[in-house]
Amino acid sequence: MQIGSTEWEDVIIKGAEIFDLQIGAKEAGQFSTHAGELIKWNSKTNLTAITDPLEVAVKHFLDSLAPARIIPAGSSMLDIGSGGGFPGIPLKVVLPSVSVSLVDSSRKKISFLKHVIRTLGLESINACQARVENLSENRERFDVVICRAFSSLDKFVELALPVLAENGIMIALKGKMSYNETESAGLSDKKKRCDIIASEPLYNIEYITYSLPYIDSERTLMIMRRNH
Repeated sequence: MQIGSTEWEDVIIKGAEIFDLQIGAKEAGQFSTHAGELIKWNSKTNLTAITDPLEVAVKHFLDSLAPARIIPAGSSMLDIGSGGGFPGIPLKVVLPSVSVSLVDSSRKKISFLKHVIRTLGLESINACQARVENLSENRERFDVVICRAFSSLDKFVELALPVLAENGIMIALKGKMSYNETESAGLSDKKKRCDIIASEPLYNIEYITYSLPYIDSERTLMIMRRNH
């Protein structure tokens, strides 16, 4: 299998059905372009350790699409530590009405993200080299703050809350959740079932567990909805 081949795109088109998403040829083609540029730039920019075509399709693109149906149409979204553009760019492709800001502290990664945005012809999306804690002008601006493979949960919550709009949503894409990780975020006494919503003073927390297709890898969406 090669990135960009019909077989590769079919992996994404069929795999997206697990998230109740219908991916067409246009979106699959954009994913192919993004993935091709990711691998091309990777040797000099160190964007990803994942280079196997199947794993790129599943672990980068399909995993990025997991929260798509949770994100409201027309919302503003901040992707913290976007790296190679995940999950922000794949989500922008399937949710064109969402305005997206990609933030990363690495200048080289931001150069790559801007290149991909231009290459795909995406609108209402930008990439900025910055640390989230320095985005003081963006306080309570974003309807959705999302991260994937970023830091610890407690650190994510600490960074996301100041820039999250009232009634906004924080989404963390994680692997299999551990007791220690939920405890570090102050959540250890909450039931970790996808049909249970636990109350916190500032936000409600919901866990959704799922398995990535083709590789049977357990993942968790941690969704935190701000109350006030």
